[in-house]
Amino acid sequence: MRKLAIVLALASTALATPALARDKSWYVGVEGGAMIVEDIDYDITLVTGTTVDRAASVDHEYGWDVGGQIGYDFGGFRVEAEVSYRQAVVDGFRSSVTTPVYTSTGGLVDSTSGSFNYAGGKTNALSFMLNGLLDFGPDDGVQGFVGGGVGVARVKARYGLNRFGSFLDDSDTNFAYQALAGIRAPLSDNVDVSVKYRFFNVDNVQLNDVRNRLHEGRFRSHSILGGLTYNFFTPEPPVVVAPVVVETPPPPPPPPVVEAPVCSPGPFIVFFEWDKSDITPEAASILDNAVTQYQNCGNAQVMLAGHADKSGSASYNVGLSQRRADAVKGYLTSRSIPDTVIASEAFGEARPRVDTADGVREVQNRRVEVMYGPGSGQ
Repeated sequence: MRKLAIVLALASTALATPALARDKSWYVGVEGGAMIVEDIDYDITLVTGTTVDRAASVDHEYGWDVGGQIGYDFGGFRVEAEVSYRQAVVDGFRSSVTTPVYTSTGGLVDSTSGSFNYAGGKTNALSFMLNGLLDFGPDDGVQGFVGGGVGVARVKARYGLNRFGSFLDDSDTNFAYQALAGIRAPLSDNVDVSVKYRFFNVDNVQLNDVRNRLHEGRFRSHSILGGLTYNFFTPEPPVVVAPVVVETPPPPPPPPVVEAPVCSPGPFIVFFEWDKSDITPEAASILDNAVTQYQNCGNAQVMLAGHADKSGSASYNVGLSQRRADAVKGYLTSRSIPDTVIASEAFGEARPRVDTADGVREVQNRRVEVMYGPGSGQ
């Protein structure tokens, strides 16, 4: 557990940067990092048929863990296929029964029981897993994830008490499961960097030594991994909205007659980027034109109608359309239109300009309509 605490402490230095949405896209990734293997306690079945519980224990040094994934991001939930390989070197071996050992001449004898700090060898595991991951956090902030996976793993062990030969060199394939947690952040539009913790477990590993004695134990590891992910994600191209042009009425025939300015009540329609309420330069140009027309309408009332597309929940879209109406109101009042003559209403996704299926992003529906005239502000 002391080794586990050291490795987990290293993860606290991870740099958190804003994350980008990668919804509805395939991705591939690679990862690697440090690993510790919990002590493997083996039940040994002797050639006589007698089983000695926890007869041997293998201690490991720090190891390493690498892997790769291919998956699909459904938006808030990801499914991925993973292959990974992990390995650690033996640091010591303890046994309450005798252990086979090779001599320098190639002979095989049985050592006494006890602790062998000079023991060597390694344990590794190759796994093929199917993972499910839940993402959380705002799209424009740090995103965390938790999840788990199931699959199969081949655990291979090679142990020896000296350099003349291994008393155990065998492998076994069994069901495996793992738990995952981490954070991810973008390096570019398509590349993410991540820090992840992995708990990995394989039960009922059965191995035979050179005396044909059965060793049954469990392989369990903890890893801290750094990763890079490439998302096959294409951002939406920016939508350029042409400003609404109001034609100037032709001059009157001679003799020239000064006519009162014509009040153009609108609607003046401004559009917004997805999930945004910022006034774009194109929207500002349209609103400047609307301000000019308001001056021709005397003391007319002003009505603002905010709308959203169907890419979010209905309740969220009502609030988003209200923020858009408030942004337009703030722009108009900054151009000397009195706050007292402006009224607004948020319709959310209830009145689309272009009818779409639920969840579809449509720029024509992300809008605020400005109307002038008697009763418009009621």
